[in-house]
Amino acid sequence: MSSPVTTIAEIGKHEGQTVTIRGWLYNLRESGKLLFPIFRDGSGLIQGIVPKSAVPPEVFDAIKGLTQESSVIVEGKVRADKRAPSGYELDVSNVEVLQRVSEEDPYPISLKEHGVDFLMEHRHLWVRTPRQASILRVRAEIIKAARDFFDENGFTLTDPPIITPAACEGTTTLFPVDYFEEQAYLTQSGQLYIEATALALGKVYSFGPTFRAEKSKTRRHLTEFWMVEPEVAYAKLDDLMVLAEDFISFIVKRCLEKRRADLQTIGRDVSKLEKISAPFPRITYDDAVKMLQEAHAKGALENKFEYGGDFGSPDETYLSAQFDKPVIVNRYPAVVKAFYMEPDPERPDLALCMDVLAPEGYGEIIGGSQRMASYELLVKRIREHNLPEEAFKWYLDLRKYGSVPHGGFGMGIERAVAWICGLEHVRETIPFPRMLHRLYP
Repeated sequence: MSSPVTTIAEIGKHEGQTVTIRGWLYNLRESGKLLFPIFRDGSGLIQGIVPKSAVPPEVFDAIKGLTQESSVIVEGKVRADKRAPSGYELDVSNVEVLQRVSEEDPYPISLKEHGVDFLMEHRHLWVRTPRQASILRVRAEIIKAARDFFDENGFTLTDPPIITPAACEGTTTLFPVDYFEEQAYLTQSGQLYIEATALALGKVYSFGPTFRAEKSKTRRHLTEFWMVEPEVAYAKLDDLMVLAEDFISFIVKRCLEKRRADLQTIGRDVSKLEKISAPFPRITYDDAVKMLQEAHAKGALENKFEYGGDFGSPDETYLSAQFDKPVIVNRYPAVVKAFYMEPDPERPDLALCMDVLAPEGYGEIIGGSQRMASYELLVKRIREHNLPEEAFKWYLDLRKYGSVPHGGFGMGIERAVAWICGLEHVRETIPFPRMLHRLYP
């Protein structure tokens, strides 16, 4: 086939021209002497039109005999059609069948409904469906937007290790690794390490995989997920809240600009995303507790929230559903937060920390804090948490040699994808999710 090769996403640039598309058969309808094959190529879907009278018999028969997910190279003329989802159709003139899927062993994910367990077992094939492909394109856009935001605002990307000698927040939820003769762990955050690079470079961020061995089955938890984490020297809590607002607003705007069609394929109500812009509402932990206790008194929440605890998923769901923008909850009790968080000078029982809860009941997507600047206080906290002091010697050095106020946060990519796409479960946000009972495929 001598015509220029294009993608379905770029097909509009070739209106009236004959082009070649390399892809797969998504579906095939027949109407008398007309065939209506729908092709996909990873960038989108397009319907072909094949009248029996317009093509050689062998081409008509080859298309008529195609099975779902058979791989093909198709040639045809691009024609504008307002009724078509993509705005274009393809008048097919030729086809080359690379591999025809056997009718004895058909493609397992047909266009009918399948159960979640079946789809997860066939995740390597499920990702080919239009909705799942759209989710993965939105995910890629979120990742690119996150990188662009920090790159364009003076941050330097620095990569922390994935194998670490100690935990950020205790070792109870870490995956142990045999590291030659030593005990090591898969990282649950790059934060401690990028605190070091922030004191070298001023403003840094990391982006990479993180691991949590929580035995949790909620719709928000994965054991392996990706996190983007900025860290800023001289930043205080208020600076971090502004940074988080601007960061989230940037990402949502980018997805609306670049991935609106994908969001519509997923079924997302984009009008809710169009409301997302800085500044966001901010409430203290104390305010949030009052809201939860009032909700319980009115019967809107089953369990009464006791002051001093950390919020669970139902609590976050309720709080975030009260706002049409993300809400920033700040200043939690220090006892429920990590050892490295700076105490509030006005109320030392509180930590200078924040969580950003996404609206519509999606809960926490960002968690961050101002970090402890005092060497003496950090040593005290490490001992109180029964952490191995020797493993944190290098981290304590950051407070001995030019300590400054500093802080940062982490955003889980998968939770952001779930919210922006409007998904019920985080398992659809990553190509191959790892959950408590899911290690295949």
